[in-house]
Amino acid sequence: MRLLVFIVIGWIGFLQNHVLGQEKPASTLDIRILESIAETRTEPQTQTFKVLSDINNYVQIAVPVGLLVAGAVNDDKTMRQNALYVASSTAVTALVNVGLKHLFKRSRPFKKYPNFISIRTAGGYSFPSGHTSSAFATASALSRAYSKWYVVAPSLLWASSVGYSRMYLGVHFPSDVLAGAVLGAGSSFALDGLKK
Repeated sequence: MRLLVFIVIGWIGFLQNHVLGQEKPASTLDIRILESIAETRTEPQTQTFKVLSDINNYVQIAVPVGLLVAGAVNDDKTMRQNALYVASSTAVTALVNVGLKHLFKRSRPFKKYPNFISIRTAGGYSFPSGHTSSAFATASALSRAYSKWYVVAPSLLWASSVGYSRMYLGVHFPSDVLAGAVLGAGSSFALDGLKK
């Protein structure tokens, strides 16, 4: 219940700041968090987070394809159905994400705050984070289909790391990442009927 209240308050704050166009403390908190992360950057961390961010899209394809292939090889209908569930969760998330980006049209951190130094640049809009939403959609769907700790823990660690990498690289605000995580997880819950 507390988490739900936190999410609702966060969304209200976001809508006030970005839909109504007012510069409020919540938006300055976003950039202060990014600047704090930027102060701790090191070259090994930078390389790690670049790789995490770069391979995310391949992981989103590899997980359902791997389940589908394993299900076909083992003649496991449940595994093939779960492959459809994971792929559908990620695909629906991607579609909703694109719609939200065009609805909110939020600038990237390095565009809104020219003095902020990002490691990477990215095109398009910032809200919500597409990498984070797809990572959480895949991780949540996989965790719901196979609710063993050795699936859930690595899946959520992966998704969280992808989200953090987007802030570390300076291409997304923390609120973009939070919204992406909620969107991705929400899609997997909404499509729960597809899993076996």
